[in-house]
Amino acid sequence: MRLLLLLFAAFATGPVASQEYPTKPIRMIIPFPPGGGSDVAGRVVAAALTERLGRQVIVDNRPGAGGIIGTELAANAPKDGYTLLMVSLAHTVTPWLHDLKGRYDTIKSFAPVAPIAASPVVLVVNPATPVQSVAELLALAKKQPGKLQYASAGIGSVTHLAGELFKHTAKVDILHVPFKGAGPATLDVVAGHTHLLFGGLLATVPHVRSGRLRALGVGSIKRNRILPDVPAIAEAGVPGYETVNWFGLVAPAGTPVAIVDRLYREVTTVQSLPEVQKQFDNDGAAVLSMRPAEFQSYMIADMNKWERVVKEGGIRAQ
Repeated sequence: MRLLLLLFAAFATGPVASQEYPTKPIRMIIPFPPGGGSDVAGRVVAAALTERLGRQVIVDNRPGAGGIIGTELAANAPKDGYTLLMVSLAHTVTPWLHDLKGRYDTIKSFAPVAPIAASPVVLVVNPATPVQSVAELLALAKKQPGKLQYASAGIGSVTHLAGELFKHTAKVDILHVPFKGAGPATLDVVAGHTHLLFGGLLATVPHVRSGRLRALGVGSIKRNRILPDVPAIAEAGVPGYETVNWFGLVAPAGTPVAIVDRLYREVTTVQSLPEVQKQFDNDGAAVLSMRPAEFQSYMIADMNKWERVVKEGGIRAQ
């Protein structure tokens, strides 16, 4: 009798549990304020998953401490599939910038579900800066070391890390000027107080199209469809350079495999929907598809990449 009960319990937590899931709303924690890349991507997917699953996927913005507060909340949530966490490049950089003090482990505390999309940074300069290409920027930086300044959204931000990776890959000396957010950083370059910026597509493209900024290169390996005439930084003079901000979903470690697999399948279906692809296209993002195990390997490789950049740049969170 006991053996039969054990077999029944195992069966109930497998495929049957997956078929019944979900029976109530699902919370998607986004560890950053509304309006940022994680929030935009998360809301697109949350709306589509709500339709697919027949249960509301509720976005819960929990910003603070560079994403640590919301991430820790997700790590300690029940392992039942009703709490998801939107992660991004910042997730793999945080352990090198902050002492997590056992609050959570970037990889071990989470079960990877699926990546969502990826969007490259764009290297832009104020038009008054006497360069028309990445090659000319490199030549000027080497001629006048330490004189060119690049703005960022703050220490440890994607825009900062993109600049540090550029410095180390191209072996040039440019000065970092941090701001409190991408908006102020972009406007400072537009005003001509700072020379250049490795910004996000959404924030920079309107200024590029108006002529207030000049785009020299994109951070993806290939050109981006929103700026088809702008070369990849890697092809324009800095071989191997790549900075792409990605977004994806994870669940607390220990979430049943059957539920993770169900979520993976639903996310993959959502990514193929024309309306979702159109929204990503408008933002210059591309769908990023991987199975859960591949997504975990992708995050581990990203951690290794940015560990080197953070340590070589002597970057410390403030």
